[in-house]
Amino acid sequence: RSRLADNLSPPLKLDTKPPEVIMGGGNAQKSAKARQMKQDKMGKEGKGSQNATNTAAMNIQCKVCMAPFMCTMSEAKLKEHAENKHPKDDLFRCFPHLKVEA
Repeated sequence: RSRLADNLSPPLKLDTKPPEVIMGGGNAQKSAKARQMKQDKMGKEGKGSQNATNTAAMNIQCKVCMAPFMCTMSEAKLKEHAENKHPKDDLFRCFPHLKVEA
């Protein structure tokens, strides 16, 4: 035998496990596992996107500039919009639904 053969280590075995099994237990992996367990517990009913609900809630509209506002927008914020964007117009021209009926 030669000296060179004595110094060589056996060939390395490549790990055939998928990458997600090889990875350590970092925060991202813990979060993903917790999310998956919660989803399994809830019966795989994903909540889905909130975008459709938010779009449907945009039912207040400024009549001057047609800017949409959510239905939860306070009267003070609508008044602020009218004062800042349309100083020459009346608040009730922008938002006729705010008119107090006597």
